[in-house]
Amino acid sequence: MNENQTEVVREFVLAGFSQTPAIEAALFVLFLFFYVTTWVCNVLIMLTVASDNCLNSSPMYFLLGNLSFLDLCYSTVTTPKLLADFLENEKRIMYDQCIVQLFFLHFVGAAEMFLLTVMAYDRYVAICRPLHYTTVMSRRLCCFLVAASWMGGFVHSIVQTILTIHLPFCGPNQVDNFFCDVPPVIKLACVDTFVIELLMVSNSGLLSTSSFVVLISSYATILVKIRSKEGRQKALSTCASHLMVVTLFFGPCIFIYARPFSTFSVDKLVSVLYNVVTPMLNPLIYTLRNKNVKSAMQKLWDRSGLTRKIQET
Repeated sequence: MNENQTEVVREFVLAGFSQTPAIEAALFVLFLFFYVTTWVCNVLIMLTVASDNCLNSSPMYFLLGNLSFLDLCYSTVTTPKLLADFLENEKRIMYDQCIVQLFFLHFVGAAEMFLLTVMAYDRYVAICRPLHYTTVMSRRLCCFLVAASWMGGFVHSIVQTILTIHLPFCGPNQVDNFFCDVPPVIKLACVDTFVIELLMVSNSGLLSTSSFVVLISSYATILVKIRSKEGRQKALSTCASHLMVVTLFFGPCIFIYARPFSTFSVDKLVSVLYNVVTPMLNPLIYTLRNKNVKSAMQKLWDRSGLTRKIQET
């Protein structure tokens, strides 16, 4: 294979969801609603945590604020391009832009996986070692764990990106998804990608599966260590929101990455779930099940003066 052939493909064509204008218009409205809701909910979580001294000093809510920021970044990697493509006849993306999107998708996604693992450890310490909680989960340790999550995501993404950019692409150039991701992109390479697929499955697939197993094991350990029925119910109530977020995020990731890169008809729907829907649902799940967050939001609303202005009008 001539090395110059790697430069033949200058752009990719994204398959998208439909070629029917009416369907595209309806999907544009739907996904715009998802994206705006994602921004409003996650920014509200971050503002609430930052403005409330009690929440801001708590390790759990400090991590929650960082999760909301990651959700914003994760959704922004793919959704703006998706919305723009709904308004275009040809859904094209330049090769360099595709690689950048792929890099940030795995960078932020892996960072969120690591952060969710940190949040599970936080819940373990809070429930199983409550007297030592503030000492163990100090702000310094929390900042270190958040930084380590970002660094882990960066290392993971660099590996994925380097393996991808060294592949030659000389046509065809249609990516069977609405964004650039490793599985649909490397299938377009002009060489046998079996070994590369194994390396990437062992990277992304092992990362998502092992993180999910660790998370579930940690929550199971919490429940087993609590002897009283009342205490176990309280712990389950506390961990329920975390378990819902973990399942929504890791389930689709394991389905996509922990198998050989064969195509299934539901791949696009699964991609929508963890790229668009989950970042929107995370703040709703935490808010609806958390009295402290709802109370702090009410205080933030009252301090804004909007309530008084509405009553005056």
